[in-house]
Amino acid sequence: MIKNMGTTDRIIRIVLALLVLVFYLAGVISGLAAIIMGIFALIFLVTSFTGVCPLYKLINLSTLKKQEG
Repeated sequence: MIKNMGTTDRIIRIVLALLVLVFYLAGVISGLAAIIMGIFALIFLVTSFTGVCPLYKLINLSTLKKQEG
């Protein structure tokens, strides 16, 4: 698969996923909100580590700089 996510995009997604984990562990979020946010956090982590976002492919978007690819 062709990567379509730049470094900044990937870092932001990892930070957001970690924030969800911190909020969950601190008891700020729970129940259905925690489940939904946890699913998004997992998706963010997977797409960050692979460098490929399927949604970006659908709308023909890329945050990857030419020299990174």
